[in-house]
Amino acid sequence: MLPGAQHLQNLHPLVIHFPIAFLMGAALLYVAAWLLKSERFAHSAFVMLVLGALSVAVAVATGLYAEQGVMVHLSVRTQLLAPHKRLMLVTAGLCAVLTSWAMLARPFPKKGRLVFLFLVLAMIGVMTMGADFGGRMVYDYNAGGTACRQPIQFTQ
Repeated sequence: MLPGAQHLQNLHPLVIHFPIAFLMGAALLYVAAWLLKSERFAHSAFVMLVLGALSVAVAVATGLYAEQGVMVHLSVRTQLLAPHKRLMLVTAGLCAVLTSWAMLARPFPKKGRLVFLFLVLAMIGVMTMGADFGGRMVYDYNAGGTACRQPIQFTQ
């Protein structure tokens, strides 16, 4: 059914784009809700954040499951996979805290709103850095598929 998927080593690459999209959408909508003082945007941001949290859980689970089976050189594991994993676990932790906070003070916390916004933007920054490490593994070292021979040694 999905001929391109037969080259994947695991399911992780199929699910990672959902948390990226949902969390970036949530951040954009929370900033818009703050700037425009819009409850409508705040409710949409909250929904995006919850969907982001659910998809982060799936992405982390598939990533942890796939970690041992990824065919990359030890140098790539050290230089790219380890920081990718660390940054994405920090992202998941921030997402869990922010989602819990937003659920308690639906849809957008009034108390500590600027701290909440700062943490949302920090989460996006950490996620972006982690995604960059993951992208380098896939596009520079073929960590997501079987298109070329493995292992490819890490280079700057």
